[in-house]
Amino acid sequence: MSLAEHYLQMARNNAWSNVRLYRACEALTADELAAPRTSFFPSLLATLKHVWIVDEYYVDGLEEAGRGAGIWDDEELHPTLAPLWAAQRAVDLRLEAFCRAATEALLRKPITLQRRTGPQVDAAGDILAHLFVHQIHHRGQVHAMLAGTKIAPPQLDEWFLASDRPIAERELDESRAT
Repeated sequence: MSLAEHYLQMARNNAWSNVRLYRACEALTADELAAPRTSFFPSLLATLKHVWIVDEYYVDGLEEAGRGAGIWDDEELHPTLAPLWAAQRAVDLRLEAFCRAATEALLRKPITLQRRTGPQVDAAGDILAHLFVHQIHHRGQVHAMLAGTKIAPPQLDEWFLASDRPIAERELDESRAT
């Protein structure tokens, strides 16, 4: 598997993991989603919002769409789970499309990220690697916070092994058909 192919699988794994987490969170009330919890962010909803806005920021940069740090102005755009889930699905599809089109040359391409402190240049592949680690890190926090609710945290590590992939791919495809 090439690095570009690996990143495509990471993007698909990301989308599938989000499907599983959001489905679990949909079983909670708005109050349970907003309830204070021990983690980096103070609630399940706040953590999911953080994952979404950071995904938006980096995917915008990879697409060279030009919104840059202005994306942070949208941080409070989705006050409830349903619109946040729709926004997360949309950025997951954009990330997957970027990775599907990625070549080894594109992964080496310098990308300028517009930070509030000024521009920062990194290779597209390095940005993707950072983004995937960021997603895993904060989804793990959501997973741990779910353990403190009535909802069992879903399994999220069944993507890369040959015996797991068909089930996960089917779940991802089914979620996109609805």
